[in-house]
Amino acid sequence: MKLMAFNGSPRKKKWNTVTLLEHALKGAASVGAETELIQLYDLNYSGCISCFACKKLSRKKDGFCAVKDDLTSVLERIRRADALIIGTPIYFSAETAATRALFERLFFPYYKYSKDRKSLFPRKIKTALIYTMNAPEELLKTIGYDQHFANTKMSLETIFGECEILLSTDTLQYNDYDKYEHEIFDKEEKVKRHKKVFPLDCERAFELGRRIAIE
Repeated sequence: MKLMAFNGSPRKKKWNTVTLLEHALKGAASVGAETELIQLYDLNYSGCISCFACKKLSRKKDGFCAVKDDLTSVLERIRRADALIIGTPIYFSAETAATRALFERLFFPYYKYSKDRKSLFPRKIKTALIYTMNAPEELLKTIGYDQHFANTKMSLETIFGECEILLSTDTLQYNDYDKYEHEIFDKEEKVKRHKKVFPLDCERAFELGRRIAIE
């Protein structure tokens, strides 16, 4: 079992998204999976450039993106992976730019323009999405996050198969709230909640990784 995880946060060490991903990988490793964590912000790549090379009738291979950059070898390794976990914070109601670019390059070549919308990915694999966000859970439906998450989940299920979502809400943004703007936040409550709830989110991430690594 080869599990690939992707950190779509520019905060690459000891922060919300990467911490949850690391716990998920520990969960996967606990049942014998080989794991890899890729830091998307260490790579130089773009999103889809709309060249439509992956849709040409004359193409020699299915499911390959023609753009050549740091993501190319990663996409090739994904073809051989048995499970994927993609983690990202929410910035302005969506995934980070690096995560969105990954989605575009990963999804589109496998999406066939046919009536049955058959995926060109060679087999079914398990996937998971880990989202971290400053928004509290009770507001997710009001601000439309629940629908956005459902749409992304549907894309992963269409291309790859089964997909789980883990949401970590109302997270800390700063190490020290006194150094940054925070008038709309109650810093004491944010810190208190983080100490109480985030360890539980880490446990959930561990179990998620364990589940999707069981073949």
